[in-house]
Amino acid sequence: MAKKPDCWPEDVVDRESFIQLVWEHGDALYRDLPWRGIDDPYAVLVSEIMLQQTQVARVERFWTRFLSSFPTIDALASASTSDVLEHWQGLGYNRRALALKRAADICSSECAGQLPSDYDGLIALPGVGPATAAGVMAFAYRKPAVYIETNVRSVFIHHLFPGEDKVSDKILAPCVEACCPPEGEVLGRDVRAWYYALLDYGSHLKSTGENPSRKSAHYARQSTFEGSRRQKRAWIVRRVLADPDGVERKVVMAELSAYELSCGRDAVDDALFASIVKDLINEGFFRNVGSLLLP
Repeated sequence: MAKKPDCWPEDVVDRESFIQLVWEHGDALYRDLPWRGIDDPYAVLVSEIMLQQTQVARVERFWTRFLSSFPTIDALASASTSDVLEHWQGLGYNRRALALKRAADICSSECAGQLPSDYDGLIALPGVGPATAAGVMAFAYRKPAVYIETNVRSVFIHHLFPGEDKVSDKILAPCVEACCPPEGEVLGRDVRAWYYALLDYGSHLKSTGENPSRKSAHYARQSTFEGSRRQKRAWIVRRVLADPDGVERKVVMAELSAYELSCGRDAVDDALFASIVKDLINEGFFRNVGSLLLP
């Protein structure tokens, strides 16, 4: 048996047995998702960004449609921000769409319409964090990467840290790295297939019994959407994008207040509305020209 990695916890399943267990569960639980088995880094990037804080079932409805409208980095870079946001509506966390658009702008103008092929180049792009960069490296380029997201956390915490709480990614990362296959295929297996197995097994663990990812130091229960500032942001974005010629600020506020009252909530006060609109303008969702809000 190979020497146990220094990072490996005591009194748990050994590394070789753990890897075999993940392969077996991954094979049995494999999900045939539309963004799997493709080598297009841009398409993989779109899927990874869409999957941030969003359930797979919802992403399945949007990914194909988004790529049919913006099939390449250059196509996304050439599109208007309002058009990109319109295609993103329903996914939530619209900042992701703006970041993806800015990343496409950079790659189109500076990288001949191609994504960087290295981790450092990817993580330098807007909206691309460690997990997203590692996901593109593993799934598109099939290169070893330390890919840690909620399903991967679930598997490692469940088997390696079963009695612990607040397990940090700093602790998990060396274990994840120690299990990641090298570049190239070994008996038909590679880094892409390995992380698919982890994702599918982790998704299964989260849906059966106690969710192991809740023991992660990075776990945060998602706040209620209805009535939240986030919900009001999304409503305002949809309303402004619906009128290409612009809409009066006072009209948007009046309509939002009417909507809130119809839902049994208080009308939106001036300060809250002004704060949200200011944030959305600063983030690039729309413009303010005089009294008009314009896509």
